[in-house]
Amino acid sequence: MGDFADAQVGLQNARLIANAYWLKLINVSEWIFKMVTASDLKTYITQGLTCDHVQVLGDDGQHFEAIVVSPLFVGKNMVQQHQLVYQALGDRMRQEIHALSMRTFTPEAWAKLGIGN
Repeated sequence: MGDFADAQVGLQNARLIANAYWLKLINVSEWIFKMVTASDLKTYITQGLTCDHVQVLGDDGQHFEAIVVSPLFVGKNMVQQHQLVYQALGDRMRQEIHALSMRTFTPEAWAKLGIGN
């Protein structure tokens, strides 16, 4: 009876290991199929930050370039402006987005560039 009990324990352990690998596979496939797009990133920024203009480029799901124009940037230096964008993105910067290069502008600075007018 000892051999039978040992075999049952071994089978249970094998099932647990198989289930753990299956769950890891599911998590990886969810990550692969839920890659962030430039459009997603634009939506996240505009939902979390008042913006006059947002443009996001990037097609690999991890590396993005953004131009963000917001009246909330008035009176803030570049680091503070970038921090506002990072706050709008929240945990996504740590979890979904590998790299974000951005250029931030106040509406006045953007208007002086004459882009989009």
